[in-house]
Amino acid sequence: MKKYVCDVCGWEYDEELGAPEHGIAPGTKFEDLPEDFECPLCGVSKTMFSEA
Repeated sequence: MKKYVCDVCGWEYDEELGAPEHGIAPGTKFEDLPEDFECPLCGVSKTMFSEA
């Protein structure tokens, strides 16, 4: 499982943990996030994330 970091604010998405507080189940791969996924902290699109 991989981790991805928002290039704007530094929020980290960990595929293993998911983001249950934002409706994303543990084990959800980054590429499987909805196309309209936005960073929960700053609101940028998933195109603004880099693999950690």
